[in-house]
Amino acid sequence: MIWVIGDVDGKQYKEPFSKGILSRSLNVADLGTERAHEIASDIEADLIKNDISEISSLDLADVVLNHLEAIDPDISQKYRNWRSLRTSKKPLIILIGGASGVGTSSMAFELANRLRLKNLISTDMIREVMRKIISKDLSPVIHKSSFDAYESIRTPSIRIDSVVEGFISHVDVVNVGIEAIIERSVKEGISTIIEGVHIVPGFIKQELLENNNIIIFTLIVEDEESHKQRFYSRCRQPWVKRSLERYMENFPTIRKTQRFLIEQAKIHDTRIINNVDINETIDIMVNDILEKFGGIDDVEQES
Repeated sequence: MIWVIGDVDGKQYKEPFSKGILSRSLNVADLGTERAHEIASDIEADLIKNDISEISSLDLADVVLNHLEAIDPDISQKYRNWRSLRTSKKPLIILIGGASGVGTSSMAFELANRLRLKNLISTDMIREVMRKIISKDLSPVIHKSSFDAYESIRTPSIRIDSVVEGFISHVDVVNVGIEAIIERSVKEGISTIIEGVHIVPGFIKQELLENNNIIIFTLIVEDEESHKQRFYSRCRQPWVKRSLERYMENFPTIRKTQRFLIEQAKIHDTRIINNVDINETIDIMVNDILEKFGGIDDVEQES
């Protein structure tokens, strides 16, 4: 048995070395599950060969990084950056936006698994909570979907498209809840992924974005027919209650909200990802996160 000795708030702890924990952590460096497990097994074998029964978490970090450096310096740097995120005192807050049907929920779930983050919040859930708080008379747009909120605008503007105006009004209300969750996550030091159509570049207070580890992605589906097929796939799932007919009736307005999201992302220099391949999308997001927030050398095994 190999024991790993760590330190939390000045108190030492001891836990068994785990190939599973290490391989999951290694997988963030884009090694693949099988290769990550092989490397974790090799590291365990080297520790046993060198008759090591106890090792500090920092010394283990050096062993892992040296092992990866011998394989590929780029992989070693990715892993170093990933571990710096896990040991940072600042929480990592990832915002994933996109029009209905582009896959923000699926990508958020996959990213949470890759980064081993436990807190995942949908803006649709925030909207549902706000519907209970804000009456339909007070804010009719919040009681509609993002793509047909324009139907509830009392005094439509003549300056912009009514669909876009309705979408903006809808996002404005939900954004209050989004900012509250971000502020609470920062205060409590809780890393969080927030996903949904209401994540729009330019709508979140700039001071929140400047002072914290926050990154925004805008997902799109460029091909119109592919986007349409996403709704057919979604509505085949037995737990989905929304009707395909409603999505198809509103598909032109959904595409219009996507064009607005793209415009906002370009204005605010936010990463736009054409979400065609799941693995490619996740790899792009992980690489962007590691490049933006990595850099601290301390690396420790976590349970």
